[in-house]
Amino acid sequence: MLYGIAAATTALLLAAVLSALIRPAALRLGLVDRRRVRPVPALGGLAVVGATCLVAGVGDWSGVAPLGTGVGELLVAGGAVALLGVVADVWRLKTRFLLFGTAVAAACVVPYGEFGAGGGVLAVGWIAFVAVAFKGLDHADGLAGTVGVVTAFGVGACATVEVMDGLAVLLSVLAAALTGFLMHNWYPARIALGATGSLFAGFVLAAAALFTRTGHDPVAGAGVLFALTAVASADVVVVLLSRLLAGRPVLRRGPDHLAHRLRRLGLSSPGATIVLGAGSFAGVLVAVLAQGGWIASATVAWVAGVTLIAVLVLLRIPVYGSRMPETVQVSGHLRVRNG
Repeated sequence: MLYGIAAATTALLLAAVLSALIRPAALRLGLVDRRRVRPVPALGGLAVVGATCLVAGVGDWSGVAPLGTGVGELLVAGGAVALLGVVADVWRLKTRFLLFGTAVAAACVVPYGEFGAGGGVLAVGWIAFVAVAFKGLDHADGLAGTVGVVTAFGVGACATVEVMDGLAVLLSVLAAALTGFLMHNWYPARIALGATGSLFAGFVLAAAALFTRTGHDPVAGAGVLFALTAVASADVVVVLLSRLLAGRPVLRRGPDHLAHRLRRLGLSSPGATIVLGAGSFAGVLVAVLAQGGWIASATVAWVAGVTLIAVLVLLRIPVYGSRMPETVQVSGHLRVRNG
């Protein structure tokens, strides 16, 4: 108990300090998120990855909080995905390379003995999908971090229910690291996760959630996994359907994510993040209750139904017309720019 509190506090403070140190270096190198109208430096994910791996690794090495079988390998694979993210942040790798590299890492951690060959292949694809979905959430200030914190607490609760103590420790450390990073990423963001942090967080969360469902009914398990990642999954579905229906290239960037659409409805950037964070919390709460057996597993179908309705409603919002105005804070003043 005391170690968990100390570890979470250390990870939070370490991520906050590292984020502040990385920001000026990223600006000098010109490593900025090109999806934003403001020059927001990327590579903030290095702070999250460094804090998570260092604190969890020290706990495992010292024997104070051993991660257990498979969890250490998960952390190593997550580190490899983070390195892929660094390459993507520096040299702008295409999404298909990120999907392939993340799938290779996922293939190294999936418990095939529990899922079988066919289930293992599906699990690999799902982990890669969620990791790239979290990368998509990083387009808005505070969004990927907020959803990541909520999801990490939810998956950690599921791990606790299954008495996977090492996995629960890792997720609490990740949640704390993301919270420390959010101190610099909340609107107006001074640094972004970049592919480094978003791929790492999505990968670890997806793989950890998968571990908590070993030995459970696969159909009910699929529902719980979706509920844990409903916002990230819905964002990908909205973007893909929107671009296909508009006849646009699927991999072409555009202002068509969930947060963009909520802002078209009049919400501010922080408001959109709060709404999507609340939606993520609702899905995660249902997943945790289903995991613990406090509600029927079939209840997660309601999450899928509500998510589908939200997707259909938000798809009707036009996003490919005139560019959306954004309020930018410059030297203590507010200016409105198109973006």
